[in-house]
Amino acid sequence: MLVHLRRSLIMAVICLVFFGFIYALAGTGVSQLLFKSEANGSLTADGSTLIGQPWNLTKCPGHLEGSCVFQGRPDDLGPYSSATLSPAEHPGDDPLALNGVPGSSGATNLGPRSAKLVTFTKELVAYWHARGVDPTPDLVTTSGSGYDPDISQQDALVQIPMVSKATGVSRAKLRALIVRETHPAQWGFLGAQYIDVLELNEGLAALK
Repeated sequence: MLVHLRRSLIMAVICLVFFGFIYALAGTGVSQLLFKSEANGSLTADGSTLIGQPWNLTKCPGHLEGSCVFQGRPDDLGPYSSATLSPAEHPGDDPLALNGVPGSSGATNLGPRSAKLVTFTKELVAYWHARGVDPTPDLVTTSGSGYDPDISQQDALVQIPMVSKATGVSRAKLRALIVRETHPAQWGFLGAQYIDVLELNEGLAALK
């Protein structure tokens, strides 16, 4: 019995050392060596490229809020606190934190026959029309994750009139920026082309 107990304890210690320390440290080392940016959260000076930002809250002197930047999908718009609701005032998904207010993740779970969904969508369409944008379906429907940082090239193109008017940057320059910031499908065949909104707005800031 003591022999079996000793073998069990030795095996437990070996597993603890290997899987609890060596394996974890090796994984961390490989990720830091080969995928340092991704492992550290893909951070830039303005945030993470992996998490949607609340661009609709951006102050634009002389123009409606959010007009001077490209915006993401509606989940990125809040609400973030009781004082800053999304354009459609729907539950949406909170970011991890904003202005010291902690957020949470959770889908609205509204089905295609939901009257609330129809109302929210109409309000979002009106939100975009007030900014001179004819929105794509992506811009008035929420993503599944609630943190989608990406939009399609068409989602960005339709926002050019709004951004050009608010920033003074020509439409041609904005169109060239969008093309430059468009990422191809992963490995050329997985998914579709996409634009990271944070990277796009950082490129816009450089133009301004």
